[in-house]
Amino acid sequence: MIPLSVLDLVPIREGHTIADAMVETAQYARAAEAAGYKRFWIAEHHSTEGVAGGATAVVISHVGHATSTIRIGSGGIMLPNHNPFVIAEQFGALDATFPGRVDLGLGRAPGAAQILGQALRRNLQQAAQYFPEDVLELRALLTGDVDLPIVATPGRGAQVELWMLGSSLFGANLAAQLGMPYAFASHFAPDMLDEALALYRREFKPSAALAAPYAMAGMTIVTAETDEEAQYLASSQEQSFVRLRMGDPGRLPPPVRGYRENLPPGADAILDRLEPAKAVGSRATVRDKVGRFLERTQADEIIVSSAIYDPDAPCRSLALTMEALRPEA
Repeated sequence: MIPLSVLDLVPIREGHTIADAMVETAQYARAAEAAGYKRFWIAEHHSTEGVAGGATAVVISHVGHATSTIRIGSGGIMLPNHNPFVIAEQFGALDATFPGRVDLGLGRAPGAAQILGQALRRNLQQAAQYFPEDVLELRALLTGDVDLPIVATPGRGAQVELWMLGSSLFGANLAAQLGMPYAFASHFAPDMLDEALALYRREFKPSAALAAPYAMAGMTIVTAETDEEAQYLASSQEQSFVRLRMGDPGRLPPPVRGYRENLPPGADAILDRLEPAKAVGSRATVRDKVGRFLERTQADEIIVSSAIYDPDAPCRSLALTMEALRPEA
């Protein structure tokens, strides 16, 4: 069976608090661990009313203390927002606290509007241009394979698994050149998935960390007892995505039955674009859709992304998804 992992944005529900979101993320991570998921990643987003994962390393630590075996990490750290030395220290500390469990996924996007650069006192456009060099510096700070004038403590010698994230050909090519595992954000940007995976596999150069290409693909997966119930649960995330694309983001709203039936054509098209990397339905429906996705992409691992309003339903969805995809199902 293909490994399954989880990507969590730490959603804040309408009518609830950031503290509630932190409690629910810990609950979600424990459910993922109990169901047999391989890793639980937190995404870095800033200045977004409905997302509480901005202090990503802190949230990862919170998840690590709530669990005991599942790999934990970032999906990802948006490196232009930071300097490599600080990230090396943060993830070195995480590795020392949760040895053998920490992943560091790296992305090039800022994770918020350009005004974020002013708040961070950084020129994000310029920082993005130096992303490849910053990745190499961060890797050297962790591995010590290049003699640098400063040592990150904690950091140097940390057994952190480095990943490249992306939603375009840039990240695929960089991951291939550096011999890194690659995760494509197809759950929200599926358009270039096939081309990016082909480029990554074709251009891959083995490294000390990875002998052969290893590709993870994101999918939105919501599994329930029936197709109708799963579609109802998924409507919260659909509402959030439409609002975000229309410039009106907010907290995660309650689900709405028949939500898509009354959408105007423009809004419906926003959601249609996500369908190639989406599986919402009963166990049988999810098994069929994920199977077809894997047949097409030959992904080595799937990372599941979903935001469901009822705090217990995501945990149930994880368990049902795992049941659906087991070979004996």
